[in-house]
Amino acid sequence: MTDPIADMLTRIRNAYHVRKHEATFPYSKLKMKICEILVREGYLEKAQPNEDKFPQIVATLKYSGRKAALESITRISKPGSRYYIQADAIKKVLNGYGIAVLSTSKGIMTGKEAREAKLGGELICEVY
Repeated sequence: MTDPIADMLTRIRNAYHVRKHEATFPYSKLKMKICEILVREGYLEKAQPNEDKFPQIVATLKYSGRKAALESITRISKPGSRYYIQADAIKKVLNGYGIAVLSTSKGIMTGKEAREAKLGGELICEVY
């Protein structure tokens, strides 16, 4: 697998499309931090590591009635084409209804947090 982050985002997107209750994918610290942001922002119900034979993350999806909490999740920076952005160039996603997830020198954070801290970084994905 060349892009484990894209694989995680695709598994979450596909699980929402088929109305599953949870999505599982291989564990990494970066994936766990991204999931924690998605939980904090209300796109996932919860995400917790599962210590089986192979460590995995079990992400419980969030629905409001029949409507999924997440409409779109898009990978921006890819292994072959990295996308870095300065703090003053970070735009609101969908006029503030979505979030951007960035990897900065201070860790993984949302676009809003990075703008407030005046930090730029690698734009990992956009979610709305």
